[in-house]
Amino acid sequence: MAETGRPEVTVALQIIAVPGLPMVRAGDDLAAVVRDCLAVAGLALQDRDVVVFAQKVVSKSEGRLVDLATVEPSARALEVAREVRKDPRLVELVLRESRRIVRKIPDVLIVEHRLGMIMANAGIDQSNVADPAAGERALLLPVDPDASAERLRGNLRRVTGREVAVVINDSFGRPWRQGTVGVALGCAGLPALLDLRGTPDLFGRTLKVTVIAYADEIAAAASLLMGQATEGRPVVIVRGLSAAGPSTPATTILREAREDLFQ
Repeated sequence: MAETGRPEVTVALQIIAVPGLPMVRAGDDLAAVVRDCLAVAGLALQDRDVVVFAQKVVSKSEGRLVDLATVEPSARALEVAREVRKDPRLVELVLRESRRIVRKIPDVLIVEHRLGMIMANAGIDQSNVADPAAGERALLLPVDPDASAERLRGNLRRVTGREVAVVINDSFGRPWRQGTVGVALGCAGLPALLDLRGTPDLFGRTLKVTVIAYADEIAAAASLLMGQATEGRPVVIVRGLSAAGPSTPATTILREAREDLFQ
């Protein structure tokens, strides 16, 4: 019996990396790739699973890989590149994908992405993107991560017959903490936020401000298996979650400008 006098409930959560995924290319059907890899491993999706995709494989499948040799830096990009000591071609892509520059110092360029997220380099990445022997490449975020998540969810239903949720995961830094953590760029089939305001705590006190970034917590859990370097595990299944609620997009997690106390 727990201290509250309530019966203890054993809760188990499984986090399963999909094994054997090949390198993803533009036009690949990620849902079919996941189904086939699971079948080879003797695994299968179950209803209510959450399938977490690394942003990179989604962006690659959607053709968001850019050859830097094709990028012509603008005068503004050349100016910013000198200040932040970055490749002007990369800076040009960052500016194209951004609403504004938030902060810039040598080696750091933080912007407001066109989707509303505050992030370094507009989320544009060059690690684990392509073989350097083929030339310098940069990978942009999906055009609409929530729409990408919804398409993946529908495609997984089509190829497996299972009703699952989808989260698209990326690694973010935090302004007052070291290191990166997985967050949800896009989601479908689950509530991005769990609003607990108005519900009681263990002692009957009404919660007044508690809103859980549910999709972000799922992304962070999946990141433990995905890794950041040579792990090669860009798709993870989270099984055993019980929270229910209407599906809402990851954009609902973004704080509105009128609530931002730090700009």
